[in-house]
Amino acid sequence: MDAGNATVADGMAASGAVADEAVADEMAASGTLANEATANGTAASNTAASGTLANEATASNTAASGAAANGAAALRASSAEAGAASSGRAEGRKGPNPVARLLEWAGGANRARFALSVLLAVVGVAGTVVPYYAAGQMVVGVLGNVRDFGFYLGWCATAAAGYGAYLVFHYSSTAHSHVAAFSTISRIRRLIAEKLTRVPLGYVLDTPSGKLKNIMVEKVDSIETTLAHLLPEMTSNLLVPLAVVAFMFALDWRMALVALVTLPVGFAAYMGMMKDYNLWYEKTVRASEDMSSTSVEYVDGIEVIKAFGQSASSYEKFSKTVDRYAHSFIDWMHHVQVFQDLGLAIWPATLVTVLPVGCLFVLQGTLEPATLVMVAVLSLSIFPPLYAAMNFIDTLAQIGTVVEQISSILDEPEQRRASDSSGAAPARPSGTRIELSGVRFSYGREEVIHGVDLTIEPGQVTALVGPSGSGKSTLARLIAGFWDASAGEVRIGGVSVNDLTASQLAACVSFVEQDNYLFDDTVMNNIRMGRPGASDDEVVACAEASGCHGFIEGLERGYMTAAGGSGGHLSGGERQRVAVARAMLKDAPIVVLDEATAYTDPESEAAIERAVGALVAGKTLVVIAHRLSTVRDADKIVVVRDGRIEAEGTHDALMAGCPLYASMYNAHMESKDAA
Repeated sequence: MDAGNATVADGMAASGAVADEAVADEMAASGTLANEATANGTAASNTAASGTLANEATASNTAASGAAANGAAALRASSAEAGAASSGRAEGRKGPNPVARLLEWAGGANRARFALSVLLAVVGVAGTVVPYYAAGQMVVGVLGNVRDFGFYLGWCATAAAGYGAYLVFHYSSTAHSHVAAFSTISRIRRLIAEKLTRVPLGYVLDTPSGKLKNIMVEKVDSIETTLAHLLPEMTSNLLVPLAVVAFMFALDWRMALVALVTLPVGFAAYMGMMKDYNLWYEKTVRASEDMSSTSVEYVDGIEVIKAFGQSASSYEKFSKTVDRYAHSFIDWMHHVQVFQDLGLAIWPATLVTVLPVGCLFVLQGTLEPATLVMVAVLSLSIFPPLYAAMNFIDTLAQIGTVVEQISSILDEPEQRRASDSSGAAPARPSGTRIELSGVRFSYGREEVIHGVDLTIEPGQVTALVGPSGSGKSTLARLIAGFWDASAGEVRIGGVSVNDLTASQLAACVSFVEQDNYLFDDTVMNNIRMGRPGASDDEVVACAEASGCHGFIEGLERGYMTAAGGSGGHLSGGERQRVAVARAMLKDAPIVVLDEATAYTDPESEAAIERAVGALVAGKTLVVIAHRLSTVRDADKIVVVRDGRIEAEGTHDALMAGCPLYASMYNAHMESKDAA
């Protein structure tokens, strides 16, 4: 794909993805809000102490297990990102605070929504304490022999008002947090999509597409729970118990301390659940990695498996990895089960200490019965919100891995390009002369281009030839600006490519390679990506000039036929001809052809060569060729070996003076004659 097409296509892909996500996010948000409204309304309706405890114990059976939550998250982990997470934790790297990084990505408007959501949530959770207080007052009234029914009716109304306030403020908080969460998710995906257009092509090629897809879709989506629930709910669920405890100290400091006796035991049990958390989590991640890679291997090799009569059950490697994955969670659950049960049994049992000690103080005359009743009732309201807040700690541990994976993309070094928005006048290339001066390039630590000096004259045909792996395609991609040279300089029209803006460089160069990508869109729109503002008539005229109008008209819906994913509805030759038409519509002054006819049949090859002839008329052409007979008439042939220029000149000069070229050409002609 040529550089301009890549930029335009990336932009369209990002916009389309964001548009689709916006619709999907709103639908998901509506469904989430509705479900939560039902669930929360049911759970919160029980205000009596015993009912609340029972419901909390029941509702928290699943939430109490950090391992279960981890299982849901790890189940979606891809093999590549799982390995990254595991190695990152093993090395003990400490990244930025994940919540702070998420808020940074959210933007100012969404941060304001989150702040409002937290405020509303605090008020809402405070409303859930009111029924406890009202119940305490009514019990005190009974003990005080209050016979005024209006007294009890008034406190019932107060309890109902508190619960009503909870409903209103909680749902309002949830609505604001979900709008902010889904808006943030959409923004993060846009940031990633835009980032991929600014990083070197080598990073994208070296990163498995499954990993990028997993991060952009599944992993980014997984932070919704954290953004929509952790910020408002964890904050409010921590603040309200503190307020209740402060009020209990105001009533009687001794009873407040007695009511808090079970909390250290509960914390100890929770710490027991968190013991060796990283080791257990890494074990599940590694198991997920193995299962993901083995599953992909199983699907990719299904033809061989079927041919040799294998099945999922008899394919031992697959069966073992699935079993190992399941047991990574079963073993983790077994490890934390005792601590979980201990915490759930002791932590909420405040009445076990409050009632006997309080009764003793009442008998001694140092505590009013009404105060004992109020403290006993209020003590029951401490555990539910506190435990709900503690459950988010496990989510925080998981979100750190997700933020690290997103950051690995957003923090990737970008290519050195002039900025379109800097305000400074951009450099203007003078002509299309291409100059490489002392150019070096490395894949990681391995240098593959070693100090290349090369001049490509404007309006001429220059062919790059050499053995496989010699560096021909790398040089072509450096010219197109897909990568930046590690050292030296690449200039177009006397201007370094680093001093051009991305849009300028894209407008200068068209790149057509062996396997061009077509989007799952109409043939018309795939060609139009070369110049998005082109009219339908211009697209058709370009298709006619490139020789692909005839086969397009023969498709089921002509130009409106969907090309399919990666152009799968078209043959290889048809895809290549559409790619040439796209490059022709772009009309860039420099054209780079990376063996554009390598994978085509003879009939398609002839059509593509005619189309290429029309494409390159009057332009500076750089051709990467394996079939040397196709470039013998080039103005200059450059022989590349081991990342260096071996020789350059015309065909006749190289046949006489370059043994490598002569041997390659003779071998090619012999194989051609044999065929």
